[in-house]
Amino acid sequence: MRQVLICAAAAAALIASPAVSQSSPPSVPNAAPWDQPFLPPAQQWDGASRSLLRDASDPWVTAFEADADHDFSPTYADTRAWFDRLDAASDLIRIEQFGVSPEGRPMYAVIASKDGAAFDPSKPVLLAQAGIHPGEIDGKDAGMMLLRDIAFYGKSDLLDRVNLILIPILSVDGHERASAYSRPNQRGPRIQGWRNTATNQNLNRDYLKLDQPEMQAVRGLIVKYRPDLYVDIHVTDGMDYQYDVTYGYNGEDGVYSRSPATAAWLDSAFKPAVNAALEGQGHIPGELVFGVDDSNPRAGLSDGGLGERFSNGWGSAAHVPTILIENHSLKGYEQRVLGTYVFLEQAMRTLAADGRDLRTAIAADSALRPAQIPANFEADAQPATTRAFKGITWETYDSPASGRREVRWLGQPDPVLWQMPFYGSHPTLTLDRPEAYWVPSYRTDLIERLRVHGVTMETLDAPRTVSVDLLRLNDPKLATRANEGHVPVTVTSVTPLRRDWTFPTGSVRVPTDQPLGDIVVLLLEPQSNESFFAWGMFPEVLSRVEYIEGYAIAPLAERMMAADPALKAEFEAKLAAEPAFAADGDARLQWFYERTPFYDDHYRLYPVGRETRP
Repeated sequence: MRQVLICAAAAAALIASPAVSQSSPPSVPNAAPWDQPFLPPAQQWDGASRSLLRDASDPWVTAFEADADHDFSPTYADTRAWFDRLDAASDLIRIEQFGVSPEGRPMYAVIASKDGAAFDPSKPVLLAQAGIHPGEIDGKDAGMMLLRDIAFYGKSDLLDRVNLILIPILSVDGHERASAYSRPNQRGPRIQGWRNTATNQNLNRDYLKLDQPEMQAVRGLIVKYRPDLYVDIHVTDGMDYQYDVTYGYNGEDGVYSRSPATAAWLDSAFKPAVNAALEGQGHIPGELVFGVDDSNPRAGLSDGGLGERFSNGWGSAAHVPTILIENHSLKGYEQRVLGTYVFLEQAMRTLAADGRDLRTAIAADSALRPAQIPANFEADAQPATTRAFKGITWETYDSPASGRREVRWLGQPDPVLWQMPFYGSHPTLTLDRPEAYWVPSYRTDLIERLRVHGVTMETLDAPRTVSVDLLRLNDPKLATRANEGHVPVTVTSVTPLRRDWTFPTGSVRVPTDQPLGDIVVLLLEPQSNESFFAWGMFPEVLSRVEYIEGYAIAPLAERMMAADPALKAEFEAKLAAEPAFAADGDARLQWFYERTPFYDDHYRLYPVGRETRP
């Protein structure tokens, strides 16, 4: 143990060393001595957006601005104290608590509006969220600056036609697990929060299943205010490149989306305006970047997947226009924060100018009721397009640590524009849309999650017998390791069984003819990899209760064959076709047991009913 501690201390000393290294050359403006010296060289930057910074002597300077290197983000308590002071000083600002974290910290939003307690329904609403991953906290410090400037420094006109809601810190417990060693791949701030929550959950995997109180709380806020645009602010991992602010949304550039009209508006109205604003302030905006091969940066890019467990996937399915910002981790904190400020300000201006058209698109998407719903997207084997890409020079070298060739980024913009293969995604499952689902009353946990989502449903006040399809799960397989506090289950084959089934008082009928109908299908179809079942929330149906001894089933099976020639022929055909089955006495007897009335009819029977038209 002592040797391990010495090694850790030595590594920390190397990281904190003020000595100038090759990865932090003296020519880099504002290079901080605590920059991790093992990171690639930082690109020089001197954008016009630096004019947004206020002097340390200003009474409303933020902690980020007051820091000499603009590489600091305040604690939860200091952030809240600053916002409380802003709230007390400005009629345009108010604070609203919308939840409590597992460790008991209030979760709060800062609301900027000229409307008072109730929003003017004609005004679009922008909800900007920071700190779902607390180490990626750019949006908090950018939001503090923007709200301050709205309140006191000439930008109150932004509220004439738009209302703003800022969640400065979503994962408040993770934010307070802060140190200089939270995100080794990221350049600042020098003290960062932890990626996961106090209960070790990644909130950016919880948009659909709604396990965590933080995500249930933010979903309640969304249902209450119904934002026209939802901006989820992150910082990347991965490769180096020239872009400092990358962002995206499902359906970008005309690819598949569950909300195609919204995606078209973001393509045509939002993206050009935001890109122009960022470029005008000295930033380099780009589309989301997900490399396909860490060992070969030029191998290509992917869309990163379209899963509804993430904000952008959920937003597409829920018809809430959602943008995922990924600022570049290797750019300095000052550059990232200022880029986020420019993004948010322009988002407000674009909503003010074109918000009516966005609402028209949202209404069109919300009216969609596709008969079939694609699901379980996987990466394409072949690239769909080629994307022009602003790369950084790099080389490979033989690493004595890894024993293989590693990538070394050289920190200079490549003057040649890369032409990168771009890999999209395709669905591997198509789900039929039923009229409704029936969820039994004993699953109050799942019923509550549906309610938090804002799903419309009918609750039974008396038992009701209805004709439904129940699904027999033919081949469920448990994962070999846990994921986000669950042991996932996959099932690739189901058999519908038409039954007259009695649902007790408190059960719910969940129609799919509603704006959140796609969400309902994705949550309640067990083959969907975003479903409650896939997350392992129905373990009880995988347990068989009764069984039959060999001394009983063997003579019973012999009688069954003697009485039913067709059954005997089916059995003999299976013996001939499947040698492994023929050699397994237990499997042979199990085959007969499953065809007796003694067999557990509820084993692997999914208890959520499908209501379909006759």
